[in-house]
Amino acid sequence: MNKHVLNQVLLQPACKVGTDYDAWMWDVGGKGLERALENPEVLIDMVKAADLRGLGGSGFPTWFKWDAIAKESGEKYLICNGNEDEPGTFKDRMLMERCPHQLIEGATITALACGISHIIFYLNPDFTAGITALSRALEQWQTSEWPGRIREKHGLRIDYKVHPSSGHYIGGEETAAIESVEGKFPFPRKKPPYPSSYGVFGHPTLINNVETLSNVPHIVSNGVEWFRNRGLGKATGTKIYCLSGDVLKPGVYELPMGTPLSELLYGYGEGMLVGKELKAIFTGGPSNTILTPKDIDVPMDFESVAARRSALGTGAMIAVSQGTGIVRKVAEYVGFFAESSCGQCPSCKTGTYNMSQLLNRIGTGEGRRSDLDSLINLCKILPGSGRCALVNGAVKVLDSSLYHFMDEYEQALRDS
Repeated sequence: MNKHVLNQVLLQPACKVGTDYDAWMWDVGGKGLERALENPEVLIDMVKAADLRGLGGSGFPTWFKWDAIAKESGEKYLICNGNEDEPGTFKDRMLMERCPHQLIEGATITALACGISHIIFYLNPDFTAGITALSRALEQWQTSEWPGRIREKHGLRIDYKVHPSSGHYIGGEETAAIESVEGKFPFPRKKPPYPSSYGVFGHPTLINNVETLSNVPHIVSNGVEWFRNRGLGKATGTKIYCLSGDVLKPGVYELPMGTPLSELLYGYGEGMLVGKELKAIFTGGPSNTILTPKDIDVPMDFESVAARRSALGTGAMIAVSQGTGIVRKVAEYVGFFAESSCGQCPSCKTGTYNMSQLLNRIGTGEGRRSDLDSLINLCKILPGSGRCALVNGAVKVLDSSLYHFMDEYEQALRDS
């Protein structure tokens, strides 16, 4: 994979220092933590004013989850979610491999803000390079001055742990991550209770994505306005976009939040493969939605993409060229979800399986009008029927494809 990175916030200059603690502290590290150590009570307000969102896909305001945890008492946990297992999404592994001290400092500042004493780095076991880099960085971190200074000033003893996930896609769901950390199979839990009040071993638990936490040291070090000014329009900060598919220069691009899709695709990605034209872009990985060439001007931020009946999600952008069958592509993604279902909820297990079967039948020219009608009906009855959002993701990408490419589905039917 060809990776191109801009000189922005998360990946530069942080990535230049790699896993070396002294280099990180000499370059950009420690400044945010120093300020957090002196005045932790302002951190939640800073994150709120900066409008930092959950960058693992939800776009949920980060401060809201922090505030809920801070109000809880007793032993608390932070799970840094690096399970990242969705096709087309590969940003977190780069941050872990190349910028582990940035992530550790962000998690530590978060712990100070919320009174958390246990930090668990919950990582996909296939990220062997990332696990190795983070483990080495933690060894350096734990022998540094910071743990002692934090104990002395705030009486907070922070325990750090690297915990490989189960490797299942569903293990990235926040309550499934809690189950996995407790040593169980990652079955998502029914909510409520929510993790903020009942998480790891019954203790209040905060779950934040790798990219989200990696922003924290820079916000605290440089200030709210600095962060807000990194975005374009009403968007704030930067976003790591994962560009893949039928493009000349796929890779990881950190750009201002709100960068137009056209700039990512045709500027940094250098356009479609030779002789190919854009047909569609799957946004936020396969669990999200589709944009078409008419949307090429859309600013890539949560609100602007949502206004186009789509979703930014993780920031993954999978480009598909003319000549590629949308039905077959959607069948591939829905098949991924069918295989990834944990089986706990019958509606999810059987629903995703049935969608996969119907899509394969239509995609191979064996489908009938009744099959298409069944797909449309499943899109209506399945959302919200599972404990987690897996079935919703499968329905979302299918429903989006039906909205934009219904004619392609109908043309593929045997009795059309």
